[in-house]
Amino acid sequence: MKIVDVETIVFKYRSRRQHDLAGHSHPAPGHDALQTLTVVVTDEGVNGYCFGGSKEINDRIVKPALLGKNPLDREKIWQMFYRRLQASRGGLNDRQLAIVDMAMWDFAGRYLNQPICKLLGGYREKVWAYASTMCGDEMEEGLNTPEAYGRFAEQLIKQGYTAIKLHTWMPPIEWAPDPKRDVAACRAVREAVGDDVPLMLDCYHGYNREQALYIGRELEKLNFYWFEEPMDEHNIASYVWLADKLDIPVVGPETAEGKIWTRAEWIVREAADIIRGGVGDNGGITPLMKTVHLCEAFGVRLEIHGGGAGNLQVLGAMGIPGEFYERGLFHPNYDYESVTPWLKEVIDPVDRQSHVHISQKPGLGMEIDWDFIEENTVKSNK
Repeated sequence: MKIVDVETIVFKYRSRRQHDLAGHSHPAPGHDALQTLTVVVTDEGVNGYCFGGSKEINDRIVKPALLGKNPLDREKIWQMFYRRLQASRGGLNDRQLAIVDMAMWDFAGRYLNQPICKLLGGYREKVWAYASTMCGDEMEEGLNTPEAYGRFAEQLIKQGYTAIKLHTWMPPIEWAPDPKRDVAACRAVREAVGDDVPLMLDCYHGYNREQALYIGRELEKLNFYWFEEPMDEHNIASYVWLADKLDIPVVGPETAEGKIWTRAEWIVREAADIIRGGVGDNGGITPLMKTVHLCEAFGVRLEIHGGGAGNLQVLGAMGIPGEFYERGLFHPNYDYESVTPWLKEVIDPVDRQSHVHISQKPGLGMEIDWDFIEENTVKSNK
């Protein structure tokens, strides 16, 4: 059994989302956008698939490194990419590494006709979802005021969600961030949904200590469930300081580099009450499961960052506290259900009890619409 090729299929689709200069998502008029699909091709007649990945990096680094390797040797391959090819880490960032790792896990599931969560050791088949909003904006009928957040929260509750996380205003909005405005939005949402709905805040990631402490203490008054990433996560000492002063659980690290080793430092230094990790942040399913076991060893809760098939499969295998699946991002002017037209069905269907049912289909559980991809493939000039 060996890998004989790594392909990157590039195709177009109609998107109604754009990213600002800081990388935050916002609704946008319909426009053509590109998506990629990384394919690990084997000599077994079964391939592994994961959406995303750079064609340039796949062709230049990933393919030469994988040719001839056994696709079931996921640990050996992940260690090779991380340790032996460390000079290529500029191209093999965590998200690129995650795509390759998930494609190989997808192969294993398809080859063995099992969902990844069962290969990892199944624990549950559904998980409680919270509705995660897009960042604040300046759009009319958008998320432009605290009151707009309150109205949107009411809509989400009517749709069946029983927990909500806010992302508030951030640069490049000229006047953002604003701690008092963030608190006002949180207060408006609490007033709109009542006292029993778990609410979380993920605000601007560069507040100073005093600003973060002010927001955290106001969130305690509003009975928020957790407080996420309010300061630069490279400054672990500030998080140790903040977590010590607040009763509300502090969550992190989310985007800090360093995979499992960074999270080990946060646990040992008690920089957060709840550890954060996702396939894209950690470099794939392989290292995320290491983070799961790390948290289990220290008796620390792990909440998964972001949505998608890989995170769902890990949630299906986690035997430690990790209550939520992050579903979204949501906005009053955006249809989340139409985000992935290349799939025959959404990967994270939510029921009326606000639970997402984890796919039990082989691999990542994706039903790929090959007709859509074929019709929209961007042909290479090579």
